[in-house]
Amino acid sequence: MDGHMTENPVHPGQHGHEAALPWWRQWVFSTDHKVIGIQYMITSLLMGLFGFVLMIFMRWQLSYPGKPVPLFAQLLQQLVGVNMAPGGVMTPQLYNSFGAIHGTIMIFMALVPALFAGFGNYIVPLKLGAPDMAFPRLNMASFWCFFVGVVIMVASFFVPGGAAKSGWTSYPPLANLADSGPGFHPVLNGQTLWLLGMAFNITGSLLGTVNMITTIFQLRAPGLSWMRLPIFVWSELVTAFLMLLAFPPLESAAVMQLMDRLAGTSFFSPDGLIVGGQRVAVSGGGAPLLWQHLFWFLGHPEVYVQILPTMGIIAEIWTNNTRRPLWSYRMIVYSEIAIGFLGMVVWAHHMYMTGMGQGVTTFFQIFTTLISIPSVLIGTVFLLSLWGASIRINLPMLFALSWLPLFAIGGLTGLPNGWSSSDLVLHDTYYVVGHFHYMMAPTSLMALFSGIYYWYPKVTGRMMNEFLGKLHFWPTLLFFNGVFFPMLIQGMNGVHRRWYDGGAGWQYAQNVLWLNHVMSISAWLLALAQIPFIINFFWSAKHGEKAKSENPWQATTLEWATPTPPLAHGNFPVAPSVYRGPYEYSVPGAQRDFLPQWEPGAEEKVRSEPAHV
Repeated sequence: MDGHMTENPVHPGQHGHEAALPWWRQWVFSTDHKVIGIQYMITSLLMGLFGFVLMIFMRWQLSYPGKPVPLFAQLLQQLVGVNMAPGGVMTPQLYNSFGAIHGTIMIFMALVPALFAGFGNYIVPLKLGAPDMAFPRLNMASFWCFFVGVVIMVASFFVPGGAAKSGWTSYPPLANLADSGPGFHPVLNGQTLWLLGMAFNITGSLLGTVNMITTIFQLRAPGLSWMRLPIFVWSELVTAFLMLLAFPPLESAAVMQLMDRLAGTSFFSPDGLIVGGQRVAVSGGGAPLLWQHLFWFLGHPEVYVQILPTMGIIAEIWTNNTRRPLWSYRMIVYSEIAIGFLGMVVWAHHMYMTGMGQGVTTFFQIFTTLISIPSVLIGTVFLLSLWGASIRINLPMLFALSWLPLFAIGGLTGLPNGWSSSDLVLHDTYYVVGHFHYMMAPTSLMALFSGIYYWYPKVTGRMMNEFLGKLHFWPTLLFFNGVFFPMLIQGMNGVHRRWYDGGAGWQYAQNVLWLNHVMSISAWLLALAQIPFIINFFWSAKHGEKAKSENPWQATTLEWATPTPPLAHGNFPVAPSVYRGPYEYSVPGAQRDFLPQWEPGAEEKVRSEPAHV
């Protein structure tokens, strides 16, 4: 490892003999996995905040169509131009831009990088007993590719015509033709910049997945066999394989769509396109459905790319605060592997409306239903692990407990979309938006917050404020449901997901239009509920209560064997060895209610896993 023996500013003299790195090498172009994890996390949280702000404006338009945005009308007009927001009123083009970028940012540039790369970069090497990731320079390159993609995506709002307007799925032939012609730069336009931003983002993700897989396979501490790995490491490993298999097709598709827009090809442009009453001058012969297959080949595994890390986070916090092992460690491991496999073969349940034959439809219906089985098994393990437990209700556990019912709602509401007969009715209604967001927003974000509250003392050496944390939790839980549950009701009434007036112009939507106000007010109050978290996050880093020990949660996994915060490079003063499984809590006959993986001795009293599985 290059440069891994640098003096640690927090624990001086404990490790290393080389001169300290300059600040720009230590904090900007760093190869230390912990700094890169923090870079990913901070960037992702900021992008999540930006995507949330876009949603706040969209909710105003849906509730009060055609009215100027209060307080921000002049600012909105100045930022995006009088053509997009005359007098602070959102035009359909601006609403579509906000919708496309909101979805893109929240999925690809906020939740996935935070859950997989943020936590994964910081925590996985510590849980493995490793000094760093396997390829530190590749790790740095992965973050900077991601960051360039973020900058391109945000900058796209300020080019002529504004950001991309073809949805976060960028379906052709609309996406091939959008933001082109008179008044648009051939490259510096919203849709082309969307494709470039996605290409950089995916490249960074692929570099990160190769690094994660290699690290888990090659850098485990002595004694850390496969069935002694913490569940979080298993979650990151399965997620990394999903990304490695599913991201290349979308990157290839993005390059092909770029060529359609810039080089005159027709990968996705069919024959006979008529726009504005005139035939479009393209060579034709392309297939718009090809893009859908390539997109959803990633787009559905992407759900599990987000959900699998949340399962790992919840498992760590769940077992730590129930003070007992998981009801079935192996069931969770095998279920996550099954989710990874089945998640790769169900993508076309997003495409029932395209007229697939009955045989193909039946295949995707069967496997979509099957994927619910390992998901239910994981939820069952968590639920049974509460039985007879001595549950500690702290901030991480509060958020972790809320994860399970939110995950259940998200999963159960997805089953009707997996069956073609019901999906034909619900497709492209707000029911799909409600189901999808239950999985992507409250489920993912509650786990994200839970992980931040849990590992915050490991990163900073200080605890987050308990009062501010509860002030964050209860309104967040309430208003998440206030935003997304009414969407399921509107969807059952046929309200279309892409109407920019919220359904005001559709007769059959009139009896559920009042729910737009419920959802919008809930969204605005949800935004206010994040203020305690933001204050807590930054204030506690300097003024929070200092962690009482290197292991404040009395946990068993290897990240708590390091100093708190860990050494700048190398992590461990002495390379650790592993003597038992990851969750040895409340072991009969033991002096304490937890036996860390790294402490030898008393093996006859420990229910350790086999050394080789």
